[in-house]
Amino acid sequence: MTRILLINPNTSQAVTDLVAGHVRRQIGDAAEVMAVTGRFGARYIASRAAAAIAAHAALDALAAHGDGCDAVYLACFGDPGLLALQELSPVPVVGMAQAACREAATAGRFGIVTGGAAWGPMLHDFVGTLGLSDRLAAITTVAPSGGEIAEDPNRALGILARACRDCHDAGAATVILGGAGLAGLARRLAPQVPCPLICSVEAGTRAALAVATAPEARTMRPAPTESIGLAPALARRLAAPE
Repeated sequence: MTRILLINPNTSQAVTDLVAGHVRRQIGDAAEVMAVTGRFGARYIASRAAAAIAAHAALDALAAHGDGCDAVYLACFGDPGLLALQELSPVPVVGMAQAACREAATAGRFGIVTGGAAWGPMLHDFVGTLGLSDRLAAITTVAPSGGEIAEDPNRALGILARACRDCHDAGAATVILGGAGLAGLARRLAPQVPCPLICSVEAGTRAALAVATAPEARTMRPAPTESIGLAPALARRLAAPE
């Protein structure tokens, strides 16, 4: 069976369980999902420093659990370490934010709604790396973090709906609900928003399943690299990339 490695690079097992359950319901019997949580780092990523640590945690998870997988799904909006994972992984790697933004951009200008004020400038920079800045209408952050929204989604529905409407008013033809902690909320919010909503978890799942079943040829193969102090599995992967 097709096998997808789902990596949550923060250290919240509850978020991993939430996303993995949502992904499994979405894909049914089309693939097996192995979900892993970051071994170290922040409980919730809300700064550039935490994102940098999460990138290392994602690489660590790939090295420890990637054998036998057909694709890797980096299940964190913001995609910490995506390019490094794509470089080191012998199978395709999909990032949640990358997949959602590319899907949204096909419909015109798009907005992003997510939890945590620090994500605003970080996501502006990220969209720029995708070459989609001209398609970005607005990014609206709400005060509750993604982790807090996951703990009590009902409490956050009103503020999320207002944020989505603000993005639409700013010119967005579609709005992305960004973040693992917001999994499944797009359907609940859709009646309150005058434009289509994209669940970032579902967009990433669609992309991961697509590359797992029809992978593209790999183009990046890093040179062997010596290292000190890394987990043995990651050190071996760096020393002898597949």
